[in-house]
Amino acid sequence: MKGSATRLLVNDRADIALAAGADGVHLAATSLSASVIRRNFPKKFLIGVSTHSLNEAQEARDNGADFAVFGPVFDTPSKRTYGEPLGLDKLREAAQSLRKFPLVAIGGITLENLDSTLRAGTKGIAAIRLFNNTATLASLINSIRAGYSKEQ
Repeated sequence: MKGSATRLLVNDRADIALAAGADGVHLAATSLSASVIRRNFPKKFLIGVSTHSLNEAQEARDNGADFAVFGPVFDTPSKRTYGEPLGLDKLREAAQSLRKFPLVAIGGITLENLDSTLRAGTKGIAAIRLFNNTATLASLINSIRAGYSKEQ
């Protein structure tokens, strides 16, 4: 969103993202490689890549992605097709191994496991069910911000 810290990424279709004036693209495992997008799109075009292992996250980084979405960390119905949850230990290992390359955790993130997920070294989270209730969304976001602004 122009004029704010919010960035808009389009799933899978870098061409649509560029044409629409979006800030970047989020690539799935079956999408074009981040290296293809990096070579053919503007330098400031953000590239995120879905990854399901440390090797995939390293490949995303090495191919020019700006960040990787890593998971599923915990069990969740929407991510069961990607296999067993990776867990916090693998998230922590990936975050430590990749250090400055940002990982965003995905898969079964709840208020109960949010703190441990962030402490594992991830730079952020992506969640469906956690943010699904529009009636409580604003208070949820404010609660999360209040809990983590003290540590910053």
